[in-house]
Amino acid sequence: MPKKSSKPNRSYQIADQIQRDLTELVARELKDPRVGMVTLSAVEVTPDYAHAKVFFSILVGDPQETEDALNQAAGFLRNHLFKRLHIHTVPTLHFQFDRTTERAADMNALIAKAVSSRSKDD
Repeated sequence: MPKKSSKPNRSYQIADQIQRDLTELVARELKDPRVGMVTLSAVEVTPDYAHAKVFFSILVGDPQETEDALNQAAGFLRNHLFKRLHIHTVPTLHFQFDRTTERAADMNALIAKAVSSRSKDD
């Protein structure tokens, strides 16, 4: 029988803690003017905790410019995470723009268009 891990959801817990700490760090410590109103939507951590993919969305501004700024600040943020997290390996951060809200808006527009064309046919 395989040995069960004492904490089966540890990677989810680590990802959640990284997301909470990064949200606070980006808001309070990061002074880059290219980073405005950023919302960190999710964090995915590799099984060996070497890398973390951080998904973000923004209210205003250029997503590519914000992504570049966050990736440039990744070392700074990782250093601050190292002081906060009590794990052996703090992952290298990779920021990626989350297009979920854009896709959701597009789908809503398509649904609304389909509903309006259907009601005209009736």
